[in-house]
Amino acid sequence: MVSIKLKLKTKANADGEHSIVLQVIKDRQKKIIATGLLVKKEQWDNKEHCFKTRHPNSMQNNRLLDTIKIKARNIISEFEIDDVDFTLNEFENRFRFGSKRSKIDLFEFWNSVVKDLELSGRTGYARNNRDTIRSLRKFHKKPVLHMREINVTFLDKYEVFLRSRGGSNGGIAVRMRSLRTIFNLAIRRDLIKQYLYPFHKYKISKLRGKRIKHALTMAEIESFRNIDCEGDVQLLNAKNYFLFSFYARGMNFADMMRLRWSDITQTRITYARAKTQGNFSLKIVPPVREILEYYNENRRDTNYVFPILLHDALTPMQIENRKHKILSQYNKALKILAQKAGITKNVTSYVARHSFAMCLREKGVSIDVIGETLGHQSVLTTKAYVREFGVEVLDEAVEVLLW
Repeated sequence: MVSIKLKLKTKANADGEHSIVLQVIKDRQKKIIATGLLVKKEQWDNKEHCFKTRHPNSMQNNRLLDTIKIKARNIISEFEIDDVDFTLNEFENRFRFGSKRSKIDLFEFWNSVVKDLELSGRTGYARNNRDTIRSLRKFHKKPVLHMREINVTFLDKYEVFLRSRGGSNGGIAVRMRSLRTIFNLAIRRDLIKQYLYPFHKYKISKLRGKRIKHALTMAEIESFRNIDCEGDVQLLNAKNYFLFSFYARGMNFADMMRLRWSDITQTRITYARAKTQGNFSLKIVPPVREILEYYNENRRDTNYVFPILLHDALTPMQIENRKHKILSQYNKALKILAQKAGITKNVTSYVARHSFAMCLREKGVSIDVIGETLGHQSVLTTKAYVREFGVEVLDEAVEVLLW
């Protein structure tokens, strides 16, 4: 049973007007959809759910409300005729965008996806999507971009636009992958047809390029380990974060930041990677144990291992802001540490992960095992071997770095 009703939002704006919304209830779940209409409380009939005659545009506005209700009922009827047990999100998509797939506004749809990401706590991913939306708006220069307008020619021109603003292959690929993901989502939700998908012909793989990923050798890692931080806490933290990442199978900063003491036993670290939600179980090797002991001795009043998130009850947005701030400080400190160690390479937080992979390769560890230790999900290099390597093999692969 589905019920629909027009009602007022409780909170009024600065002019004392309330938003009129469409409330849809199905299977005890509720969805609120804005109509774009406003009214003062004294001009609204709560019993009939319409504008009172004292409102100067009551007749015209009530016709609009009738149109909204008819549209909602028609959508429900269409689902019932097609025998579709629809969700409220599917109803909202049909209500907002209609069944005319060619008229889907990319910006409107994409912004609704970003809001869902923020609600689910995926603030970093939401921010990356917002950045791409802003970039695309600057290129398109119009408030509406229908998805049917995006073809290979459009993407080629967008690529030229990004290059003209100093974009590298890697940066452009990030933008294009975000756009491709939104197309796939729109197709999965039946908002556009498969034939409108432009990425069959526009290949993002061409943007891989031949940029050299910086990685430290084992000799440079040893130089890094021997740096004297001279009592500078920020430099010492940066050194510890980098070495911990290196010896903890290239653990990235976001996962280190969220690592809790409850994830650690006497011999192992177990955590879920934020990016892929893949589960990891790492043996604690001596350099990692040394760093853990240091932070245990200087433990703060939180369950977090590292002094990055300073409170246990931070909101997703506060966590994202803290990550952005500390990561910037961390990368600046790494430049100073590299100089102290006589390393001329551009050392950043991600170099620890690349260095881990390259040093394993130096030691003769197979590419497949390296891929598994890093948690890669590539079908070609890792996925086929997932079941073949036990945790002992992966532990041994890391211990090779201690020889």
